[in-house]
Amino acid sequence: MKSSEKINKINVEEIKKIPHTVGVYVFRGKTSFPLYIGKSLDLRSRVMSHIRNPNETKMINQSDKIEFIETAGEIGALLLEAQMIKELNPLFNMRLRRSKKIYSIRVKKTIYGVEPEIIDSQSVNLGITPNLYGLFTSKYAANRRLRTLAKKNTLCQTILNLEKPSRRGCFGLQINSCLGACIGNENRETHDSRFLKALSNSEVKMWPFSGAIDLVEKLGEWTQRHRIANWAYLGTWCSKTKRNKKFIFKSFDLDSYKILVKPILLKTVRVEVIK
Repeated sequence: MKSSEKINKINVEEIKKIPHTVGVYVFRGKTSFPLYIGKSLDLRSRVMSHIRNPNETKMINQSDKIEFIETAGEIGALLLEAQMIKELNPLFNMRLRRSKKIYSIRVKKTIYGVEPEIIDSQSVNLGITPNLYGLFTSKYAANRRLRTLAKKNTLCQTILNLEKPSRRGCFGLQINSCLGACIGNENRETHDSRFLKALSNSEVKMWPFSGAIDLVEKLGEWTQRHRIANWAYLGTWCSKTKRNKKFIFKSFDLDSYKILVKPILLKTVRVEVIK
């Protein structure tokens, strides 16, 4: 391809400048409006895959230019991508919304046994509160999760606070999807043990540090330090620019949690505690 050639409205010379490195890319349309934001371990190859994909013709036809931001590692690219999508609302991305509330299932002990209750991020501090299971963007989704657990594990919907108590037992008892803990046919401890086991793989992990940390990524002599606190991405210091890029979102963030929880808890990334 000659430098004067174009792919639709995108100049080929612009594409040649995109490196085969990790980072975030932005397809921009008329008046620089963001159309699509993505991340890749190989920016050039990923951009070309968009251009060659016949299912993305509509986006490519609207694109005037492509911008890119290199990062020192994949975690930085993931964090930056999620943050930019939420801030810029690109047309062709599935929207990452900053939900005003995030819901979870909290297990509480009563004189009868354990019971779930639906809580939200305005009533408890997610990330530092124990006994929370699952993260949901609506109360309806949290209750739907409880109904699914009840069905798969023959649990009582009355005990799970999904329906009101009845002398005849819960609806699940009538259709043989409950073993009868609601009317004493099943030992309550046995029921509760099965419930807790069903929940266990969705436990919300507590922030394992007393304060903020820097997650450090290096690429040769280049260093980026991503500041994290309570599973929220606060910004990045870059050794190339000697500057911090800060974000105003400082409370628990669902997208950052999903990106960070495994590498931090499995200790597959370099972490430095801020003193």
